[in-house]
This record gives sequence, structure tokens and C-alpha cells, in this order.
Amino acid sequence: MKKTIMALAATMAATTAVPAAAQAGEGSIQVKALVTAVLPDGAITAVNVNTVGAPAGADSRADNNYTPTVAVEYFLSPNFSIETIAGVTQHDVTGAGALAGARLVSNANIIPATVTAKLHLDTGTGFKPYIGVGPSYFLIFGEDVDASARALGATRVDLSDEFGFALQAGVDVRLNDSGLGLTVDAKRYFMDTTASFFAGNRLALQTEHELDPWVVSAGLSWRF
Repeated sequence: MKKTIMALAATMAATTAVPAAAQAGEGSIQVKALVTAVLPDGAITAVNVNTVGAPAGADSRADNNYTPTVAVEYFLSPNFSIETIAGVTQHDVTGAGALAGARLVSNANIIPATVTAKLHLDTGTGFKPYIGVGPSYFLIFGEDVDASARALGATRVDLSDEFGFALQAGVDVRLNDSGLGLTVDAKRYFMDTTASFFAGNRLALQTEHELDPWVVSAGLSWRF
């Protein structure tokens, strides 16, 4: 009987210790330091103004960029959180199709202000997948006319700031009981912009562009 009681006590201690360990480092705030790949499209979807005679079949593409980002996340419950990111990414726009090789826009800086609501799957382990969705606002600044557009007489270009939204999926992996973790995240943004090229004060070319970037990140997290 004594051995049975001791065995039962040991089993109860073990089963209560597991949830305690699982909860270690599970604070309400998580900060992530990430390396992020921003992979936009940039295709032309419409031409509103074309006084420079851009050829039929003209298209464009935005180049990829890699940048550090920071994410801050607040857990409202073990399975639900709100997250925002901070970072700046820079892109050039070049021609495609009938404009292949043309250098159109340089040094377009984008701040992708984004807030997502995330649902976390409790697997009972330190491996926690999640999905999310939320609004985004792309603030674009610093863009300049590149060589090919300048040769056609363009003196200034403006890429419009726009609202859109993002879908998100990823996984957090707990590395220890002090809140340190590994995170991998992917977002697909649905976002457009309008490119307006000016010759002096005259609007010479205006095109609508589909940005729709994939934004893929990986890095370390700290939850406290």
C-alpha cells in the first residue's frame, strides 16, 4: 500500500509539473527581432494618363528587398493576440514587357504599418502555429525618377500611400523556459499603389500598380 501511495503521489507530481513547465515564459507580451524578405509584384493593372506614348504591353516589376524588422505582440488570452510590426523596406521599379530593362523608379521607401489579430493553436508543446489577418497602410516616401523615365522627360514621381490588408501564418517555437523562442512568419499583403510621373508641373503618365507582396520573416522572440 505504501508503495502504491508513493507511486500515485509521484504520478500526480509529474502531471502537475508538466503544465507548470509549459506555462514558463508565457507572458502577455512578445517582442521579435526578425530578418525579413519583402517580395512585391509591381505589375501595371491600369493606365490612367499616357501623354508620353508608353507602348502597348508595357509593364513593370518592383525588386525584392531584405531588411531587419521588429514585431511587438500582446496576448489577450493564451490563444489570441494582437501584433504590429516596425520596419522600412526600399525598392526600385523597372520595366517589363514592352518596357523590359527600363529604369523607372528608384529608392521607393515603404513603411508597411500593419496590425494583425492572431489565433494560436495550442498543441500542448512549445510548437505553436498561428494564423492572422488585419489592416495595413503603406506609407511610401523618398521615391525618385530613375534614368529611363528621366530620359523621357519625367522630373518627379509620386507613389500613392494606400490602405490594404494582410493574411498571416507562422509558428512560434519555445527554446527555453525564460521566454526565448524561434519564430517563422509569412504574410501576404493585398495592396495597390498609383504611380504619377510629372514633367515639370504636368502629369505625363499615371499607372495603377499591384504590389501584393509576400513578406517572409524569421528570427528570435522573447516573451515576458
